[in-house]
Amino acid sequence: MTRQWNGSATTPNGSGAGPGGPVEQVLYEVKKTIVGQDALLERLLVALLARGHILVEGVPGLAKTLAVKSLAEAIGGQFHRVQFTPDLVPADILGTRIYHQPTGEFQVSLGPVFTNLLLADEINRAPAKVQSALLEVMQEQQVTIGRETHRVPAPFLVMATQNPIESEGTYPLPEAQVDRFMMKVVVGYPSTTEEFVIVERAIAPGAAIQRIIDPEQLVAMQRDADRVYVDPALIEYAVQLASATREPAQVGLGDLARYVMFGASPRASISLVLGARALAYLRGREYVVPEDLTDLALDVFRHRLVLSYEALSDDVTADAVLTGILGALRVPEPAGRGG
Repeated sequence: MTRQWNGSATTPNGSGAGPGGPVEQVLYEVKKTIVGQDALLERLLVALLARGHILVEGVPGLAKTLAVKSLAEAIGGQFHRVQFTPDLVPADILGTRIYHQPTGEFQVSLGPVFTNLLLADEINRAPAKVQSALLEVMQEQQVTIGRETHRVPAPFLVMATQNPIESEGTYPLPEAQVDRFMMKVVVGYPSTTEEFVIVERAIAPGAAIQRIIDPEQLVAMQRDADRVYVDPALIEYAVQLASATREPAQVGLGDLARYVMFGASPRASISLVLGARALAYLRGREYVVPEDLTDLALDVFRHRLVLSYEALSDDVTADAVLTGILGALRVPEPAGRGG
């Protein structure tokens, strides 16, 4: 049974989102160097506010690295990039203990993971041992080196990229790690108009990115986003969506069952609600509306479905399965949004 969404809290708090707010200014600064990619930039900010991580899939040359670097500059945070290769070892990412001969003691050398925005470039080129090394820091925001535990700076975002074209020399991401990513964003080619502007900017002097906020302000905005209201009917909708990926017959799509080996975990419904709350905050609201959930649904769920070989042979994608489920599942209608 789907309950009616009753609405709540209609006035934006003005503490960060909304027209002219710091979030809009951050986007303006980033767009000095990035043309298009609106969905990617919005998802990056959603992940930052919701304390999540993003997996980005796209061919080389689509400004994925530049987007993260520009965003780090606009929020005054630290940015580190790690190029994943087959010979990478966990210590190259997390850090290690080094013996200091004059004192006869071991000292800890922290790795590049100790930053605000970490870009794991072509993450699927490193073996599973290295990929799994990121699990603790992505989930617990900390790293254990020897017997000591070290907290990473706040805010902390991991953005990992993978190339969908090449499969030779790559390692599939472990399911446990894929599930740690709040969203998987698929980046496409720019339009011809956007590409014209990209070329124009490439042959001109680069624009300097100004710092708009600092990490402390971003942490405060995260707390503001935490206070965005989510109606129980919308939480129920997120749970029903996750449940339908496990048993499509629940929404009258039994013919899709043969394409899905494993549906989304409960982490998917949690991520969808958290992401929708952050998206509502970005859009200047103190409450979540159904569109906040449906706009993020594909990005939150697509990497969590394990498709069958039959889906592969029939050229059925996770997005196709999810689109069918979204179309069959009734979205709660707002009963009223207050004055």
